[in-house]
Amino acid sequence: MGLSGLGIFHTIIGIIAIAAAIISFVRFGKIDLTQMSGKIYCYTTTVTALTALGISKHGGFNPGHIFSVFIFVLVLVAFWLSVKRSASEKARYTENFLLSFSFFLSLVPTVNETFTRVPLGHPLAKNPTDPIIAKTLLVLFIAFIAGSIYQYIKQRNVFKIR
Repeated sequence: MGLSGLGIFHTIIGIIAIAAAIISFVRFGKIDLTQMSGKIYCYTTTVTALTALGISKHGGFNPGHIFSVFIFVLVLVAFWLSVKRSASEKARYTENFLLSFSFFLSLVPTVNETFTRVPLGHPLAKNPTDPIIAKTLLVLFIAFIAGSIYQYIKQRNVFKIR
């Protein structure tokens, strides 16, 4: 697959981050930084975003690096909001949205890299502009929007009960 040592490490940590996020979504309806799966997502996504800065297929700073910096900032702000733990509903909504958005953005390069590499010898996509990548990202974007609405409604109901 032509991955460097850093690329292999980045990929393994990224897979752990995605798995932790999915577990958190299934168990709690959100990436919950007070739970182990949420903490694992936070830490491994941070490492994945930072290691991505040392990887470049095309040489130099590229759009993938911009994604990495943006994802890092989203997770950092969400972590800060989580640590702050203010009673503010807006802070909780923002924290949930930022973590979900970071997860969605993480899937953009993941889909691109996976579809242009797997299966070996006959990848699903020929290049990043292949329609299968765009269609997959559209489905994931719709799932992100639906999930964000679900999280908002669920969280609003929790705040009403208090």
